[in-house]
Amino acid sequence: MSERPKSLDARTMCEAFQTTVSEHGEKPALRFKDSDFAASWSEYGETVRRRAAGLAALGIGKGDTVGFMLVNRPALHLTDAAAMHLGATCFSIYNTSSPEQIEYVVEDAENKVLVTEVQFLESVLAARERVDTLEHIVLVDGSGEKIEGTISLEKLEEGGAADFDFDAAWRAVEPDDVLCLIYTSGTTGPPKGVQLTHDNMLAQWRSSWEIHETTIGGRFISFLPSAHIADRWAGLYAQMVHATCVYCCPDVRQMVAYSIEVRPTSWGGVPRIWEKLKLALEMGFEAEPNIAKKKLTDSAFEVGRRYVDAYKQGDIPDDLKSEWDEADEQVFRPIRQMLGLDEVEWFVVGAAPTPPEVLEFFLAMGIEICEVWGMSETTSPATINPPGRIRIGTVGPPMPGVEVKLAEDGEVMVKGPIVMKGYRNMPEKTAETFTEDGWLLSGDVGEFDEAGYLRIVDRKKELIINAAGKNMSPANIEAKLKAASPLIAQAVAIGDARPYNVALIALDPEALASRGTDAKDPVVVGEIAGAVEAANQRLSRVEQIKYHAIVDGEWAPGGDELTPTMKLKRRPIERKYAEQIESLYSQP
Repeated sequence: MSERPKSLDARTMCEAFQTTVSEHGEKPALRFKDSDFAASWSEYGETVRRRAAGLAALGIGKGDTVGFMLVNRPALHLTDAAAMHLGATCFSIYNTSSPEQIEYVVEDAENKVLVTEVQFLESVLAARERVDTLEHIVLVDGSGEKIEGTISLEKLEEGGAADFDFDAAWRAVEPDDVLCLIYTSGTTGPPKGVQLTHDNMLAQWRSSWEIHETTIGGRFISFLPSAHIADRWAGLYAQMVHATCVYCCPDVRQMVAYSIEVRPTSWGGVPRIWEKLKLALEMGFEAEPNIAKKKLTDSAFEVGRRYVDAYKQGDIPDDLKSEWDEADEQVFRPIRQMLGLDEVEWFVVGAAPTPPEVLEFFLAMGIEICEVWGMSETTSPATINPPGRIRIGTVGPPMPGVEVKLAEDGEVMVKGPIVMKGYRNMPEKTAETFTEDGWLLSGDVGEFDEAGYLRIVDRKKELIINAAGKNMSPANIEAKLKAASPLIAQAVAIGDARPYNVALIALDPEALASRGTDAKDPVVVGEIAGAVEAANQRLSRVEQIKYHAIVDGEWAPGGDELTPTMKLKRRPIERKYAEQIESLYSQP
């Protein structure tokens, strides 16, 4: 049993940070792979003091906002924490944002300071021309001062007053002060600034501790965008509570390489990462030239499949456990070691539905992935599958201290200390999002199973209601399509107010490249047609896809079709591909 960290009893994240610096000063805190950068908790704390003084000299104080547009790098942690100690509210901008999108967020946040890097400077400067409040741009790389209103980190630290009272500043921060803003990715309109308090974030980690006692001083890889709640929750604030050493990974494609070197102790991500890893492993198994080794792997996964079936029933016989232990020794453990995942204490996945087939594949090889459900508005997870007691196909029971119930129409509602303070500058939207008695309306439709585990059925506003009035879940249909072929990266089911359903399908460029082919290859076209037919066999007649089209190109995060967190932009997709959709409905 791990010792409960003293930081969990802090009133604010500032106090949690200072407690960790005091208790674990010599432990490693920040690393940047392929560079000489390394910081202990004591060094982290000293840098925060200097940068806080520098930010104060730029006019940043309690209640102000500070923005960031950076890749995953230590400069974010060091400067964000410095602003936090002044009582400022921090937020990050997605790196794929256009100047217009940057302008919208900065104007809403009214921040005086934006911290960025050279590669984003042109877009940031274009936005600054149209936003009066943005006075200072801090460059974490390159040379500042050459551009008016732009300074370097070195100059920022040098500009602090010698008599600045750092301790007085952070002690003046209150639990109900806004810690950070999370701008929603805007699938249904302009982004909304979710206001999360110090108390919200600490409530999250107190609740999480009851689910899983995280090892103090563990290792975590930060690779998701810091504009997303998941990275701020797990990569920035979690380390302040658990004295975690965070390894910053600026390129998600390097995640496996980082894992091999870092050997993380906790791991969180989105479903697509697990889907791509499953595909890569399966392709590797299939291409194994050593027949004996291939047979051993196939045999191990046959045992793994029986193990998963027994796990789901809640009863693993001793003889099956012995078989699995042998398969683990010979096959599964070496695979986990090869991936750098052999020391992970718990795996978390969220942000979008995870196909059950993916969860079962990894569970078979000893990687138990705890699927969660939550929103930016709930400071991330509101429900979680507890380690050792996961139920595949659900997102688990409510977190300790959190209430979750269903409205009459099945909409999931949440109440508790993790629920946001409200949307910035949007009192009407805030009022619409809460019931009169204080329940947060999630917009998701769900149902509870007999054990009290929540299952998410769909987004309330995204349900397909066909011309005959039948309600269907597009997410369910899309999950079946994606599970039917490793070539399918994304699928969109369309059928609202229509006589039948059709689908747009985007293929995985890496899977195509590995086969030396493209989307127009007749073999590929035939394989996708077969996958659609296979998916249809798992759907009711009214849900089935009558016609489909393979779209050109890749759907990249932050592009026309996907948000930076890889949620489907349904309305923009329907507008962009209107001609293709209409052609599907014009079929004889």
